[in-house]
Amino acid sequence: MANSQFFLLTLQYAKIPFQMTFEELKRVIYSCKQLSFIAASDKLQEIVFALNKADTLQLISQIGAIPEDIGHDSTEEKLYTKVSDILLAKSLLEMNLDAKVLTQRADCADVVAQSHYHKYSLVGDAKAFRLSRTARNAKDYKVNSMAIWRGDCEYSVLVCPYFQYPISKSQIYKEALGGNVALFSWEYLYILLKEGIRESDSFNLSDLWNQSDIISKTTTVSNSKSCFLTQQNQNISEFIKITPAKFYKYFNIFKNIIVERGYNEIQYYEQEIKRVKQLNREDAIEELLKSMKLDSKIATINGFINQINERYLDK
Repeated sequence: MANSQFFLLTLQYAKIPFQMTFEELKRVIYSCKQLSFIAASDKLQEIVFALNKADTLQLISQIGAIPEDIGHDSTEEKLYTKVSDILLAKSLLEMNLDAKVLTQRADCADVVAQSHYHKYSLVGDAKAFRLSRTARNAKDYKVNSMAIWRGDCEYSVLVCPYFQYPISKSQIYKEALGGNVALFSWEYLYILLKEGIRESDSFNLSDLWNQSDIISKTTTVSNSKSCFLTQQNQNISEFIKITPAKFYKYFNIFKNIIVERGYNEIQYYEQEIKRVKQLNREDAIEELLKSMKLDSKIATINGFINQINERYLDK
């Protein structure tokens, strides 16, 4: 039995929280790819929800960057993004909210949570981006969609890597202020969990999820596209009663983690360059055809032709 399969079966029957590193999470994702998407998602949720807080924090610190060795549009990439939603729900559970991951895969938020004490609910959506991605558009963040997906819930929370938010002006800031969508981050969740922030009957977390509405009250129309994250950082640090110095110390930890990840991802591509250069002509052609996905494109066109032929037969 492969190590990853053995590891997964071991976790399946574990009755206590277990340790998991980011690399181990990746191995579990690969071991689940033969399952149906729903079955794999259920298995990954079972595993992540059983993690202790220390392991949850370790995964939060890494989850915002999709590993470069996970193929674009692959089953593994889809499962990785599902794990990010599961990890968001797990973080909310750690803060004493009732949270669950929804099974729908389109046109809705992926996480919903309910306060035990203060009669509010929220929808959440998690994002992860590749470090190699050269550009992100406003549509990649789906801020307007998050405002719509809120439905009857009071709050809508988007969780992205903090350093992947635009650093100056962007349409997403205007959309967030107008639609009251909280532009949250994995870094924020890490800080909250590390500081032991939990909701109780005497401690209401709703101001965290309502930051865009709070900030909009002091934002002029001319500044509506300006990045407001610095103000939000100050608001959150004051809310959880830690000094700005301690708040940004956490961010420096994350910056170091991201830099290390970046160098690791570069090493992956350097190794790929060496591997490709060593291929013989036949294998190189096969590799190129695979990367161009020509067979898949031909199959798609053939499928369309077959649909046309079936729909418009001569009578």
